[in-house]
Amino acid sequence: MYRLSVETATTASSASWRDYYELGKPRVVMLIMITAVAGMFLATPDLPRPSVLIFGTLGIALAASAAAAINHVLDRKFDEQMARTNNRPLPTGHLSPRQATIYALVLALLSMLMLWGWVNPLTALLTFFSIIGYAIVYTVWLKHATPQNIVIGGAAGAAPPLLGWTAVTNQVDPYALLLFLIIFTWTPPHFWALAIARRDEYAKAGIPMLPVAYDTDFTRLHILLYTILLVVVTLLPYLTGMSGLIYLLAAVILGAIFLVRALQLKTRTDARLPMRTFNFSITYLGLLFAALMVDHYVRITL
Repeated sequence: MYRLSVETATTASSASWRDYYELGKPRVVMLIMITAVAGMFLATPDLPRPSVLIFGTLGIALAASAAAAINHVLDRKFDEQMARTNNRPLPTGHLSPRQATIYALVLALLSMLMLWGWVNPLTALLTFFSIIGYAIVYTVWLKHATPQNIVIGGAAGAAPPLLGWTAVTNQVDPYALLLFLIIFTWTPPHFWALAIARRDEYAKAGIPMLPVAYDTDFTRLHILLYTILLVVVTLLPYLTGMSGLIYLLAAVILGAIFLVRALQLKTRTDARLPMRTFNFSITYLGLLFAALMVDHYVRITL
């Protein structure tokens, strides 16, 4: 036991910058930044002020990284049991929980100071509640309490475009809430596809994801139903006058592809389909928000 403690401490003390970088879930943060920046550009008919664009993006990114680091700390015992996560900095001993916690708190503090001082207090407060929602409410409670964890907890993950919007306007606009709704609806089919692929790992860790609590057929049906709902929701920016024909065309094409993927997932038994659906869902969201931004500056209407 003593030797194990010494080895762990030695490993943690030799942590590299890459361990801290991975602690912030950079690929997730990148998608968050894309949607947050889209919210900034969509919030104004012109261009966001450079200071808001820079400090708003950086502040939101730091907050997302802080929330991810807290998630690493709180989930480390579960991460040890899953092949997808057992090579993270904490399960491998590259970082200690204390190091990760200090890192997360420093990032969160920098985020709040930056957003409050150089953006606006509303964005800082909403970002703070997003950190609490993901790092505490979802990770500590919802994730282990209900198979609907990702549906309810998806609210925190859907906040970035709303935060980007408030960074520019200092107010919550109905169109900003529409962007929030798109990601909120996208989250279940996105994450449930991954949960199917990793069902055995979640079961081993005792996490009641939907395919664990019920079965994969039940989850595949719900992915299809939520994808249909997502396609309907993504039409709302056009129907409400927020966007024009460029976005509508992109939403219809991307939505049709997503529906085909979800239908294949429902009707076929190919073990590769869940991860293919999961990976496509990330591309889908990025292209959808890119189309919103292009349409915002190159508006074509009938």
